[in-house]
Amino acid sequence: MQKIKIESGRFRNGITLIAREEESSTLKIAANGADIALPELINCQERYVSFYLEACEEHSVVLALRVYVKGDEKTPAFDVQFGILPGVRTPICIDRNWMDGHVLFPESNAGQLKQVCHGRRVVPDEIEKIELETLPVFHDITLRISDMTLTEDYPASHVLPEGKLIDELGQNKQKFWKSKVKGLDELKDILQKQIAESSGNYPAKDWSEYGGWKQKKLGEATGFFTKYKAGGRWFLADPMGNAFFSMGTDCVGLGADCRVDGVEKWLNWLPAAEDPEYHKMFKKIRKEKAKEASRREGLLFSYSQANLYRALGKNWYPEWQKLITDQLRQYGMNTLGNWSDEVLFGTTDMPYVTSLPEFPDTSARIFRDFPDVLSEEYAREAKRCAQALEKRKNDPLMIGYFLRNEPNWAFVDQLVLADEVLYNTEKTVCKEELIRFLKEKYGEISELNKAYHCELKEFNDFYHSRERVSHWSEDAAKDMREFSLRMLRAYVEIPCQECRKVDPNHMILGMRWAWVSDPELVTGWENFDVFSINCYAVDPTENIQNIVNLGVELPVMIGEFHFGALDAGPTATGLEGVASQRDRGTAYRYYCERVAAHPYGVGCHYFQCYDQFSLGRFDGENYNIGLFDICSQPYQELLEGVKECSSSIYLVKDGQQSPTKEKGVSIPMIAF
Repeated sequence: MQKIKIESGRFRNGITLIAREEESSTLKIAANGADIALPELINCQERYVSFYLEACEEHSVVLALRVYVKGDEKTPAFDVQFGILPGVRTPICIDRNWMDGHVLFPESNAGQLKQVCHGRRVVPDEIEKIELETLPVFHDITLRISDMTLTEDYPASHVLPEGKLIDELGQNKQKFWKSKVKGLDELKDILQKQIAESSGNYPAKDWSEYGGWKQKKLGEATGFFTKYKAGGRWFLADPMGNAFFSMGTDCVGLGADCRVDGVEKWLNWLPAAEDPEYHKMFKKIRKEKAKEASRREGLLFSYSQANLYRALGKNWYPEWQKLITDQLRQYGMNTLGNWSDEVLFGTTDMPYVTSLPEFPDTSARIFRDFPDVLSEEYAREAKRCAQALEKRKNDPLMIGYFLRNEPNWAFVDQLVLADEVLYNTEKTVCKEELIRFLKEKYGEISELNKAYHCELKEFNDFYHSRERVSHWSEDAAKDMREFSLRMLRAYVEIPCQECRKVDPNHMILGMRWAWVSDPELVTGWENFDVFSINCYAVDPTENIQNIVNLGVELPVMIGEFHFGALDAGPTATGLEGVASQRDRGTAYRYYCERVAAHPYGVGCHYFQCYDQFSLGRFDGENYNIGLFDICSQPYQELLEGVKECSSSIYLVKDGQQSPTKEKGVSIPMIAF
């Protein structure tokens, strides 16, 4: 075990030591971020680094443990980003084994927010420096760090500080905002008023029953949503043949998503998981075999469901179904986005998108969640997974379906899949095929050695783990890229072909890539009807155009975007920060109208319908990104922006009106 003392000699760029007490240091940190050098982590024998952090602010703070390699000391090759709640002494534990790149979202300690691993695999011999850094925020911050220790074993359980952070309705007790509900009686009155005032009508009279634009007929009624290209612009069309721009919100549902295990002492009210009134509002997300060193149980609760049940009584669910879809229509949304409650599909007359419930997987994987795509097992699984489309194949309200969302393997920029095949010790079919490919190309191992600048004794040496083969030579790089393309094409084509056999009526909406981390990621686009990405930005134009520039001749749909502020309950902004709720509405309109203005843009879905829990959802995100808060109260200033956008969206899409120029006031994001 090693103790690490945090003192001024470690500080880089904008840190002032305010106070020091034994194992604790209080620091003033510049708004643009700063870093603390931790050279002990480079060659140590211990596995875990643990410490406590306290953000002496009213909002969350984001930090990153960043690893730099020799030859590039400006850009981290690998980092672990994580968030902490304000005003709470938070235990942090980072596993140095994460640097091998096998995990994207490690489990967090109780009391800590989300952790994310970025970058490529790093081996100890190439490390130049490791630093703990704060990410930029909109003002200077005060941070207290204490008890940093290196240990071989996972540290003993941490004791969280006392105090109540969450009220009986699931709201943040530490903050006050305009629409905060004062208690259950007030919530009852508010919800009854909303139910009485809801009409469920779209705000524009020239919209069809599907939310399409009756002023632009693209073709004859087909009975299903489809796509058209007219006048150099891509459009979707509703089942009646009217132009359709898909605007909606993801996660229209009230699933259990408030992480409560380990933080029970911070809650004013939480029923017992066995309580017959509330037991269906709990969910466990941790299987016995999946337990990690953090020893957390993985228990979720739905304060949103509990609030509606206590306010509206036993009939709360059908009342909510009608209320939420009425509200979305009134504000000009025409789509239930991904991960919405499936009970709403086909029962509320509102168009929807969905996802393949399961994407085909294999018992042996290549890297993270990338399957052994050349195996018979992958083909069998693709056929099995496609059968789930049978039950909705004739539903005219279904716009289409995504194959999956943000594959974990694609979070590594410039990833060479064939490199991972040869690094992985599993004897996969992909490895068999790659070795066969190399044998057929070079014939003799001596020829491959010349081309690859190596000294292998036989082709079977590739069954032993080989590191970054594409970096061995130009020929190696070319071969690894060629084989990676074959794998990518199989990854896309095989499930698409099986899905078409089961459901020939609906559009395949693509993979919802988190971003295009490599130009070759668009491989196989011809199998889709719509190409989808998730795009967190002020203006998505460049991201859409990038897809077009890569040769994709398809309409483009944005699966996720959002804007968050700090003037309501949760303590983090999400992936795009703005100054206020009004700015959220302004930013929403600016974004959506730029999607519509692009000739290839056909829709964008806001993430998400409801705020995340202030102490963190299942993985620790706690963003103020909802159209509604945890008490089902609408953020009126945001939703007025949504309504204004809907009044002009079809004119912008048709090129008759320019998109708005008014932007929301941006602030640095607080997100993890």
